[in-house]
Amino acid sequence: MRIVRYGLSVEGVPGWEARISRREPQDPQEVTHPVLQGCTRPLPAERGDFGSGVVEHLGPEDVFVSLVEFGADVADQGLFAPQGRPPLRPSDFSPDRIQRNLPRITAAQHFFSEGGRAFCLFVVLGAHSRRMALAPRAERFVTSLRVTDRRQLLRSGGLP
Repeated sequence: MRIVRYGLSVEGVPGWEARISRREPQDPQEVTHPVLQGCTRPLPAERGDFGSGVVEHLGPEDVFVSLVEFGADVADQGLFAPQGRPPLRPSDFSPDRIQRNLPRITAAQHFFSEGGRAFCLFVVLGAHSRRMALAPRAERFVTSLRVTDRRQLLRSGGLP
């Protein structure tokens, strides 16, 4: 199954549940951006952009991925200057890369731009000790993601 929304898409990867969403603005001045999430366990309806409500429940063989878009005004510069999604390596993961102290959990975070759009790729593995096996599993999911170029979205009216 293929999911397509907001210029993001993911091909159905066996053993994964995926969703693409965009939070409703809390006030008229707020601008929200798309978030693509995938997990090897069911995704709850209520969850944070970076996996709150999900990562606390990961088992030792589970993986959570979040691709969070930021504003076009930061694309291709500063923190988002690196171009394209970096490959995920087991050495990228550390228990120190997750904000909360969750036993055995490990994470990796990368900031980059792709197609004139700024993103944070946040990946959580259910067990740091299993990163050699789980990082390639996360990488397979991440390589199934597609990002439509910002100019193409603007021409097609796909951006608000």
